Amino acid sequence: MKSYEMYCVFRKKSEQQYISLIKGENMKKQNMFTKEYAWRGLMTAGGLLVIAITICIGAFLIYKGSGTFTIFGHSIFEFLGSTDWNPEDNAQGGGTVGALIFIVGSLCTCGLALLIATPFAVGSAIFMIEIAPKFGEKFYRPIVEIFAGIPSVVYGWVGLTVLIPAIKKVFHLQVGHSVLAAGIVLALMIFPTISNVAADSIHSVPKDYRMAAYGLGSTRWQSIYKVVIPAAGSGILSGIILGLARAFGEALAVAMVIGQTTALPKGLFSTTKSLTTEIAAQMGNATEGGEMKTALWTMALLLFLLSLLFILLIHYFSRPKKDKE
Repeated sequence: MKSYEMYCVFRKKSEQQYISLIKGENMKKQNMFTKEYAWRGLMTAGGLLVIAITICIGAFLIYKGSGTFTIFGHSIFEFLGSTDWNPEDNAQGGGTVGALIFIVGSLCTCGLALLIATPFAVGSAIFMIEIAPKFGEKFYRPIVEIFAGIPSVVYGWVGLTVLIPAIKKVFHLQVGHSVLAAGIVLALMIFPTISNVAADSIHSVPKDYRMAAYGLGSTRWQSIYKVVIPAAGSGILSGIILGLARAFGEALAVAMVIGQTTALPKGLFSTTKSLTTEIAAQMGNATEGGEMKTALWTMALLLFLLSLLFILLIHYFSRPKKDKE
């Protein structure tokens, strides 16, 4: 009888412990799902907030920048195709808003920067991933990343105090401020961006590609430029476009070395202006609601649209390609 009672007591305790264990596990699962849904909701809200901010910025720039055409009656062809830049700093208007000088200045400086930076950046990426991977990852890549963290004013100051006197002395010029100086400074600034993105793209190429090339009798250099570079081509191109986007948005460093002359550049040693330098120089002094400030907002809208174009190009070239049957 006592044994039976002890058995009943033991069984009851076991059932209670089992029920407590089940309840504990259920509570843990509920807490886990609660946390998961909470974090998912937080991440979703953050993503939607970023989208909303981007849409608001675009809508604000369209509202401010469209006034050049809707309020002051200028045409898009005049804005994009004319070199006559003389807007009135009042609400009555009557001036001219040809921004071709600044558009050409931006294209010249950014294009020159790409021509200078791209070969060195891609070569740097090949060196740190293919030629000397251990040295590249431990020492070389951190050094390259340091360049990305240097403020733009430092690049501009070095260009103003070192590069411009050197250009003036070497080429026997009256002034060293030029498109060439702006292109070199921008090349230094976009070099780490292109190099790091290209290095990541080359690193993502499967090792089997290299082994297959070696198996067919290729040398290391042949495997690099015939197999690895084509396989990583979309990523490298995305890095180049990303560097171009940064070059287009740079204002302070370019303003310090480009010369700030409102004229079309005729060569590498010409002084000119870009979209960002003109906005930075005039926006603070222009009258609110005037033709000058509205035209500057239109240039800001143009830069925004160019940034969207660069992002779309990056997504286009970086998307996975379907294998052709």
